[in-house]
Amino acid sequence: MSEAALEPAAAREETPFRRFVSEFMASKVAVGGLLVFAAVALLALFAPWIAPQNPYDLAQLDIMDGRLPPGAVGGSGITHWLGTDDQGRDMLSGIIYGLRISLTVGVGSALIACLLGASLGLLAAYAGGRTDSVIMRLVDLQLSFPTILAALMILAFLGKGILNVVIALVVVEWAYYARTVRGSALVERRREYIEAAQCLALPTSRILFRHLLPNCLPPLIVVGTIQIARAIALEATLSFLGLGVPITEPSLGLLIANGYEYMLSGKYWISFYPGIALLVTIVSINLMGDHLRDVLNPRLKK
Repeated sequence: MSEAALEPAAAREETPFRRFVSEFMASKVAVGGLLVFAAVALLALFAPWIAPQNPYDLAQLDIMDGRLPPGAVGGSGITHWLGTDDQGRDMLSGIIYGLRISLTVGVGSALIACLLGASLGLLAAYAGGRTDSVIMRLVDLQLSFPTILAALMILAFLGKGILNVVIALVVVEWAYYARTVRGSALVERRREYIEAAQCLALPTSRILFRHLLPNCLPPLIVVGTIQIARAIALEATLSFLGLGVPITEPSLGLLIANGYEYMLSGKYWISFYPGIALLVTIVSINLMGDHLRDVLNPRLKK
């Protein structure tokens, strides 16, 4: 078979997914961010088998091991490679378990906010009229409040707890997804395939979620990636201020807060290492999201 006959066949084998993967893999920075985030996620997932100590089990904590420097051996024989905090909690174990809470809260709240915001954005674009006006005015009202202030007000009313933090993050994040999806859906709503679905008298839910939503996914994926990093940072901020997760299950933000008062006394490791872990996690997600924006929107390619 000639080479001219093989070239069209090879071109036909290239699917949109393969093209997306090849374009994403072309950026070494984005691939590096993906590998770092995958490593962080695996650490969080297998924390009970990787961490040398369960920092949430008070029976395993010894106050006499409090504020040990990195590399010190505690009374139980555990080598604390990153030191301990003021309660004798192994910092390495605290960071690994803290990553579980930070990722769970960040990813969980982003997914719920995405489902809520995308549904309302699709409904606003498809229905139009008064429905669109009401939903978008709610979006404008939500976005007019500073995010941290709105989250603080919600948690001041609901109280501490992982579930309450997720609720607060969903309330302050859903508007971003709604506005993004509405903008894309308004363009797609004028396409011929939507008119054909309406002529076939398909149910509205099927038109929205089987036909309209898949064509709005590229900008939604980009916004979702960025919002995950934003939710993790916001949860850390709330926990640092004392309104996030309970002290018995510290996240990275609470670990940073626990060592803040010791920063000027030479015991830097209590806040420094959790801060580095938080920074690496957020930067890796942002690197992926930044390149996803270029890949999924050809007009932004350089």
